[in-house]
Amino acid sequence: MGGNDIRDPNEGGAHQPSQTLTEEQAARILAGMNEVIRAGEEMRKLRTEMIRMFAGLGWTQDKIAQLTEMSQPAVSKQVTKSRRGDPPPLMDLSLDQRDVPWLEGRLWGLAEEISEACHDAARCTRYVNALARGRKRFTPQNVDELRRLVEEDLRLHRSFLSGSFRDAYDQISRALDVPAKAPSAAGAATPSASPTASPSARRTFACRIQRDRLRGDS
Repeated sequence: MGGNDIRDPNEGGAHQPSQTLTEEQAARILAGMNEVIRAGEEMRKLRTEMIRMFAGLGWTQDKIAQLTEMSQPAVSKQVTKSRRGDPPPLMDLSLDQRDVPWLEGRLWGLAEEISEACHDAARCTRYVNALARGRKRFTPQNVDELRRLVEEDLRLHRSFLSGSFRDAYDQISRALDVPAKAPSAAGAATPSASPTASPSARRTFACRIQRDRLRGDS
């Protein structure tokens, strides 16, 4: 058969195994998945903390279930778990606080309002979206970059944005440049030096309160 074995010239090697996937290729494939998974885990933890805080404020489980879009039994389970430990202390929701997570949350809220006011044409829009999706984290370097983008947007769109945007940024920027003092050795600490919630929760609350303040809500 040797002389009569005619094969398609395009067939040779067409179904041969390809080279082994490199570590770099695998990392690129999994990078997006890992970001989504990490963000999902962080959001679940944050939601659990929020449920504890809302329950501590006296909100009913039915109301919490409605707001979180969870079932009432699922909320009840979270509330029951939280009652096994000490109740979470009430959190100060005044806008003018000087701990870093609170200030980062205010900056985040300001950037979101700028992005929305400029119909997503703002320089900070992509950064804001990345933060919201968990693709960027609140590292000092990322916060510095967000500050730079917000400053640029305030300059480029100063004829469009109200003065309250610049005032808010100036307050946030000055406070970030001069961090709050640490608690004294005697144990005396200001509310900003001893926050009563996780950094993630404080950023979330500060972001929302800053946005509402810019919209003229009290």
